[in-house]
Amino acid sequence: MLPRMLLGQDEPPAPTAVRAAFALWLTAVAAGAFETVLAVIRAVTEGDGSGGGIAGGIALRMAVFSAAVLVAVRMRRGANWARLTLAGGLGVLGTLSLVVGPVQWLADGHGPGDVFRDLNALDVLFGASRVLHLAAVLTAVALMFRPAANAWFRAARHA
Repeated sequence: MLPRMLLGQDEPPAPTAVRAAFALWLTAVAAGAFETVLAVIRAVTEGDGSGGGIAGGIALRMAVFSAAVLVAVRMRRGANWARLTLAGGLGVLGTLSLVVGPVQWLADGHGPGDVFRDLNALDVLFGASRVLHLAAVLTAVALMFRPAANAWFRAARHA
């Protein structure tokens, strides 16, 4: 659990939906970081990239993950702008970035059953992490807009 001074005092206390959404945003970031590690392992073992390209990709992802955590902390403290940023930035654009690869793969003529052909442990780990990542993002977005969360963000804005 993050230190209380990082999260700040909730006045009024954050509802369960907001606290759960915060935990899910951290889960999504952790899944993204895990996927980054797996992508680097794949690139190194299969020779799919240059060192500079890999380093640049890692730097970009770490910047996005860091920003996501900082914005999630602000959301957890009642900042409505942070809730909207998470919903639009990671909820919409982030989700698109998660699904564009599989959709493109299917559009290239592959069938859903083809995914199991030549499956290895790295693929299974990546797929499981991606499913967790996507589920965490979609659930966090839904929770941030529950009626109790909406009321709390309104109250926090006026406090």
